[in-house]
Amino acid sequence: MHRVLVVDDEPQILRALVINLKAREYEVDTAVDGASALRLAADRHPDVVILDLGLPDMDGVRVIGGIRGWSRVPIIVLSARQTSDEKVEALDAGADDYVTKPFGMDELLARLRAAVRRAEPGAGGEEAVVETDGFTVDLAAKKVHREGRDVRLTPTEWHLLEVLIRNAGRLVGQKQLLREVWGPSYGTETNYLRVYMAQLRRKLEADPSAPRHLITEPGMGYRFER
Repeated sequence: MHRVLVVDDEPQILRALVINLKAREYEVDTAVDGASALRLAADRHPDVVILDLGLPDMDGVRVIGGIRGWSRVPIIVLSARQTSDEKVEALDAGADDYVTKPFGMDELLARLRAAVRRAEPGAGGEEAVVETDGFTVDLAAKKVHREGRDVRLTPTEWHLLEVLIRNAGRLVGQKQLLREVWGPSYGTETNYLRVYMAQLRRKLEADPSAPRHLITEPGMGYRFER
């Protein structure tokens, strides 16, 4: 049985979706604002998220970004916004599909089934909070704590750490890191990696000269170990 998180602040749409999903034997969680959506996504690990963009507390694109910080769960946007720019913004943020309101229930359910089929095994089961013996990373909230204090990271430092943690225990090649963090036109600027990894180690490792968690594989790339 698949679990669906439905995020919408319109009571009639929320009720219709819950009724139709439960009738087809989906387990359903609901949220009416972005903060609740992020909390439920982290706590309940849904298999699919259906997300309205027009939420009362934050734009749905921010919710997509928050979830994408730690999970690859399929996200289907359900919105009255119809311009190409708005659709592209949601898809670029990490949405997998976009259904425009008003919508047909059969079409939405077909897209949901397709999203479930495309999803990799365990797509919604990643951890939102990763703990080591020296620091804690909250991927959903985009925060790092060390010795009870917040650690201030630059956006680039955060993105680099996030990619490594998403691939915990696996070697991430230099070219892959450069392209994911700096963009597709970067692939040879390995000095960027050395500089930013050194900064991350100074902020997070007990002994930056002998790191336990942010490991260099000489000539190949980097690895995050707990």
